[in-house]
Amino acid sequence: MGIELIEACRIASITKLVVAGTVCAYPKITPLPFREDDLWNGYPEDTNASYGIAKKALLVQAQAYREQYGMNIVYLLPVNLYGPGDNFDPETSHVIPSMIRKCVEAKEDGAPTVSLWGDGSPTREFVHVRDAARAFRLALESYDLRDPVNIGSGDEISISDLAKIVATQVEYDGEIVWDLSKPNGQPRRNLATQRAMDAFRFSTEIDFSEGIEETVAWYLAVRESTR
Repeated sequence: MGIELIEACRIASITKLVVAGTVCAYPKITPLPFREDDLWNGYPEDTNASYGIAKKALLVQAQAYREQYGMNIVYLLPVNLYGPGDNFDPETSHVIPSMIRKCVEAKEDGAPTVSLWGDGSPTREFVHVRDAARAFRLALESYDLRDPVNIGSGDEISISDLAKIVATQVEYDGEIVWDLSKPNGQPRRNLATQRAMDAFRFSTEIDFSEGIEETVAWYLAVRESTR
């Protein structure tokens, strides 16, 4: 889809395009914090390698179209996003909405435990969706170079600590049980964010705990209104 969209923009003579990459494009083992120059230093984590490689291909295309056609294509690498409007489907949701839904349902059912994937040891970094949207707007307005740019908070949290925050916000006091039959994914994720600050003065503004609280409230409100 991304390849076709970039080509469609070329045909339509779009003057500038901002492309969304992904933190999943980084090699499985990358020195922390992940720097944009490390993007090509290895193969992505196996469970999402196809996705990461597909997104890397868009960076190559963007840079090739810049050279061949003079297109102003900017490529951003957002870390894991969360916030109101997220996908809470139990089959396809990512870590934060999945945790929220599981804890809410366990609380309602009076379940003594809730099961989460892996062992809780991996770390992740998260950016609220409104912060991410602001980053894309700033890049559209103020950044015109070929080099990819990380979009992150610079703050790393373990999955086990994340689970505690979510359980607290949901007011679920049962036990968290880790399902070791499920994959952990990439061991750690933490982005270097200086390039975004230098290039277009971006840094995150939304406190993580407050963002989780807002996301929980949104999910409960939408869930209640659609029953």
